[in-house]
Amino acid sequence: MEKNKIRILIVEDDMIIGANVSLLLTNLGYDVTGLVPRGEEAVVHVRENPPHILLLDINLKGNLNGIDTAKAIQKHADIPIIYLTANSDNATFELAKETRPKAFITKPFNKLNLERTLELVVQNLGEVSKSDEPTEFEVLHDRIFVRHKGRMVKLLFEDILYVEADRNYCKIVEINKEYTLSSSLKTVSESLPDTQFIKVHRSYMVNIFKLDVLAEDHLEINRKWIPLSKSHKKLLMKRLRTI
Repeated sequence: MEKNKIRILIVEDDMIIGANVSLLLTNLGYDVTGLVPRGEEAVVHVRENPPHILLLDINLKGNLNGIDTAKAIQKHADIPIIYLTANSDNATFELAKETRPKAFITKPFNKLNLERTLELVVQNLGEVSKSDEPTEFEVLHDRIFVRHKGRMVKLLFEDILYVEADRNYCKIVEINKEYTLSSSLKTVSESLPDTQFIKVHRSYMVNIFKLDVLAEDHLEINRKWIPLSKSHKKLLMKRLRTI
């Protein structure tokens, strides 16, 4: 995986150390999703914005130390952990081993040590086969299950309004909710039934049964203005005539 696509959450209660680590990772080309000082905040952050790697201080202050935080996160997510620690005693090490960390980095650490450790963990990430990765979505005959906050949520096709591309991600939009996937629009569009969903623009796929307005150069669904490209209009019109 490319560095700029690797998301890392830093959990460190010494904010000076945390800020230095964040700056270092950013300079190395990684995407730092956040810097939080408490385990409780880390659990919430991971649910809402899952990182690829967790850089976790083992001696956090508060109700959850680093090991407790890792265990709480692992109840709903499988994220590689790198522990940061100034405490290298055997008892702590044995407890930490139960969470199956990818590495330990002893404080104070230097840039090269952190950089090389991350590269090894990232390399292992790239070698994980898709069959071993958590399923992000699963399509059945009349619905799609999408991973949202650590669980699979059911979306009926009939409730989906449209799918919108957002750089390397895409959003599945219902009337009152939307779900972001780290999959491309192309990947999602190939999984949804073409009898109901059709691309109308490089950035949009719509549920043809939800169209409210069909104009020369755009569509409207639930008051959402959606561009209609000439290259997709002919197929759309053909599909509408078969409904």
